[in-house]
Amino acid sequence: MKLNERSVAHYATCDSPTDHAGFLRKRVERHHHHAHHATSYQRRWFVLKGNLLFYFEERESREPVGVIVLEGCTVELCDSAEEFAFAIRFDDAGAKAYVLVADGQAAMEAWVKALSRASFDYMRLVVRELEKQLEEACTSLAACHKSPRRSSGRKRHLSNPALLPVQEKPAILENGYSTWGSGPDRDGGHSKPPPLPPRRRSAAGSPTGSPAPGLSPTLQESPVSPETACFAKLHHWYGQEIAVLRREWQERQKRGHP
Repeated sequence: MKLNERSVAHYATCDSPTDHAGFLRKRVERHHHHAHHATSYQRRWFVLKGNLLFYFEERESREPVGVIVLEGCTVELCDSAEEFAFAIRFDDAGAKAYVLVADGQAAMEAWVKALSRASFDYMRLVVRELEKQLEEACTSLAACHKSPRRSSGRKRHLSNPALLPVQEKPAILENGYSTWGSGPDRDGGHSKPPPLPPRRRSAAGSPTGSPAPGLSPTLQESPVSPETACFAKLHHWYGQEIAVLRREWQERQKRGHP
């Protein structure tokens, strides 16, 4: 692959975003006449832009001394006398491998991660995976739109106890019966009659023990006695007492005595 040196040099030093940059030591092998290989390392400033890895003699240099095209290669750790070394190896047989040495463990891991994601092959795999996830999401969303809703908004509203509709206030019971309403009395009484007296412990209708006027003598036994155990007898017992109290109250109202 041929590259235009002027265009590549301009891209290396222009203001385009840099994916990664830092100092690395690059291994250099020199061959001598007696088949003796001498290995040394040169400290270079490396700049990664896209799938191109540029290296400069110094950080302030305006032109790169070389470029590595990161396509068809793998980035892996390698066995070396130098610590924190990794290599860029290409799939082609006989292709040159680049051995680089970082200044520390964190720097080495950052470089390996950045270089492994720089090729277009890697980006192609990422795009395919994202397209697959998007297709699955669209299919799931279409299935949700087609399926009927299992619950209505009203059911969801009622499922929350705090949002239940306000119930009517139940009638307050006194002596087993509901208190009088706020409306006017049929016989012309006031709209708010006095509350009923508490349940009496005996059949007497007055503090002196004498039966209340109008009560049947046969119903003066205790409401919890065996003769008045059923609900009908209890209802009749308290109904007569309340009726008498109501008539007494109405008579006092007519006489002008509250």
